[in-house]
Parts: sequence; C-alpha cells; structure tokens
Amino acid sequence: MATTEKAIETTGAVADDRRLLLDEPVPIRVGTKVRVLILVPEKVESALDQLDEEEKEWLRTAAANPAFDFLKDPEEDIYTLEDGRPFHDAG
Repeated sequence: MATTEKAIETTGAVADDRRLLLDEPVPIRVGTKVRVLILVPEKVESALDQLDEEEKEWLRTAAANPAFDFLKDPEEDIYTLEDGRPFHDAG
C-alpha cells in the first residue's frame, strides 16, 4: 500500500544541545513519526553583497551626493523602531 505525505513548512533554530526548536507548533498529533528535511544557508549574505559592482558604485555615488545632505538633519529622523508593524514574508 502506497503512503502519501503532507508537507508543512516552518522555521526553527538549532539549540545548544543540537535539538531542533521550531518557531511555531505544528498541527500533528504528539508521538507521530515524521521525516525532517533541514535547509541550511551555505552563506549568509547582506543585501549589499548580492549587488554587482555597477549597482554598488551607483549607490556609493548617490550616498555621497550633496543633494541628499538634508537627510542627515536629526529633524528628518521622524520614525522609530516602534513605528509600524513587523513584516514577515511567508514566501
């Protein structure tokens, strides 16, 4: 008899004792045996690392442009970390 499998995607972290700690509960009955596929990033890159040299040069030029000096004024800092809601991409 063939068995079918249902995929559930979630995130988690590896604890100090190397056990996997999930970020949220999964809708599975306690004691059910599961198969686990763990995807680990090979290298964590910043957004800047992913840009090609031409894009980096454009950003450096824009950042050095005196037309944007007004953004250095403390009065322009109108937002704080408490403003808005966190965005968590589900995709």
